[in-house]
Amino acid sequence: MSSKSKKANNDIRILSHSYINQHESPTYQRKPAQKRKHIHSVGRSCQDPQRIETETVWIGNKPVRGCIACGKCFENPGRCAFDDDICNRISEKFKDSDAIVIGSPVYYGQPNGALLAVLQRAFFSCSANVAGKPAASVAVCRRGGATAAYEAMNLPFQMLNMPIVTAQYWGISYGMSPGETTQDAEGMQTMRAIGNNLAWLLKKTGGQPAPGIPEGEEWTPTNFIR
Repeated sequence: MSSKSKKANNDIRILSHSYINQHESPTYQRKPAQKRKHIHSVGRSCQDPQRIETETVWIGNKPVRGCIACGKCFENPGRCAFDDDICNRISEKFKDSDAIVIGSPVYYGQPNGALLAVLQRAFFSCSANVAGKPAASVAVCRRGGATAAYEAMNLPFQMLNMPIVTAQYWGISYGMSPGETTQDAEGMQTMRAIGNNLAWLLKKTGGQPAPGIPEGEEWTPTNFIR
């Protein structure tokens, strides 16, 4: 997600975006609960002993809009034209942050649809506020599909020159019933490693782009069909 350095005391905020749908059946409410444990594990690794300030933002259970390619965000950079859901509030937090961690349960081998709808609008309308900032993602599933969901969450980072923070394994873990994911020892270790590596990167760069980072070329769009 995104984070902003407090230069006076070197604290840095990390923001996590995730989805919880309280209207789902009791069985499927459990997966978001498992994901919360992993997002919090990443955050705790940054907070103690790294002294990194973290903030978690849940997109909640209210309706969200998808992008309709209206182009209004070109007229008002940094904001989506639809201002009746959480998207623009997330965009504002992107601006004031130094790093981004995204977390989602796995639905049909994909990240949650509402999460994708919000993030696609936020990344497109405020890309200048996230470009170059370190990022990571976390996917939690009962059995399968986590790798595909994990890859889907990382794709926008690669289009925005955002360094992807990794660990000794992909940012995925397993569990369904409450408490099960804490039994995934390697998954929990991976979350701690992501948090530690992200904190190390931010400390080394002071929450700023790495020294000597090359200036990007002007975009040269090339369509396959003309």
